Amino acid sequence: MTGGGYPPRRRGGAAEGASPAAGGRHAAAAGPGDLPAFPGDLSAFAVQLRRMHGEIGRVVQQYAARQNLHATDVQALAAILDAPEPMTPTRLRALLGLTSGAVTACVDRLERAGHVRRVREDADRRVVHLHYADDARAAARTHFRPLADALRRVGADFGADELTVALRFLTALNDALAQVPGDPAGR
Repeated sequence: MTGGGYPPRRRGGAAEGASPAAGGRHAAAAGPGDLPAFPGDLSAFAVQLRRMHGEIGRVVQQYAARQNLHATDVQALAAILDAPEPMTPTRLRALLGLTSGAVTACVDRLERAGHVRRVREDADRRVVHLHYADDARAAARTHFRPLADALRRVGADFGADELTVALRFLTALNDALAQVPGDPAGR
């Protein structure tokens, strides 16, 4: 699943880099809107990122089906897991781009299925924190272990400096993608 502390997710288009005119393969000049030139093979990066998204999506869909969850429920679980501080329904709503009714329905489903617990804060009983239930967390770890194992196997072929650069690239890319404008589907 994703790293913690990411900004709100937004739905919308993404640059694909399919043509040289759009900054695609071997673009030498700045692209539309005076974007800097991509020093690598933009098209190849786009293909591999879509491929990775598809492979991870396949494993996530299998987990959702096995757990009888909606895709949004799995996104919510990932957000709760990755949060650097206790997750609230309000923050979850912002991260997932849901309406308050949709996030309530999602949390209700996850709580009924035993995946999350709602815990009221001691200092202010109006504040509700969402916690990933220990049994559900263990089930998720078991299901997603092959992804972690693949990361370990592939990572063993790279040096620490290379992995630091790769992580910095992925973090910066995710931060930039979170800023891509767009409206959530169904609104």
